[in-house]
Amino acid sequence: MAHVSAAERRPQLIKAAIDFMTREGVAAGSTRAIAAELGVAQATVHYTFGTKEGLYRAVMEQLTQDLVAQVERAAPADGGFEETASALAAALWRTVRDQPASHQLLTELTMFALRSPALSEALEAHHRGVTEVTARLITEAAERTGQPLAQPAETIARFFLAGFDGLTMQHLSLPDEKAEHTCLQTFVSAVVAMAGDRLELVPVPVS
Repeated sequence: MAHVSAAERRPQLIKAAIDFMTREGVAAGSTRAIAAELGVAQATVHYTFGTKEGLYRAVMEQLTQDLVAQVERAAPADGGFEETASALAAALWRTVRDQPASHQLLTELTMFALRSPALSEALEAHHRGVTEVTARLITEAAERTGQPLAQPAETIARFFLAGFDGLTMQHLSLPDEKAEHTCLQTFVSAVVAMAGDRLELVPVPVS
């Protein structure tokens, strides 16, 4: 391939890594294999990212940015709080149904990162970024509609994302369209009730 700068090569390698690991899995994503995917020397990957973990970190960042962008585009500019929560959940769920391989890759990378100290910051940044965006959208919807929040926006966001992550894993492992739709409606209803202080919390012992 013709010589290109590291700045130009970086997004090419990230895309090649995403394409390869989506198809073959994270465990197969060596720098040699990803270099071969793009048709460049293995040294090019190391020159651009330093290490395999550096490349994986860039992949996680890209997947996060793509997911956040899709959610932000789905946020309605008007409408009530309940409608906004429903629209965000529906938009996220479409990404799961339309791009299951991307969510599987992000899940695999998350599990890999939990055992890799070099990726701990990237993993934390991923979850923090998604949580912050979700909390911001919740806050904006509450302010726009005059909906007082009974819990901090970040707590509501974490609950929302926890439910969504669970449904995503179930869809990837044991899909059931009817049950998933019911669960999606139920947990979004719980999010709205939680935000509006209409959810009666059941005491749960933690020790």
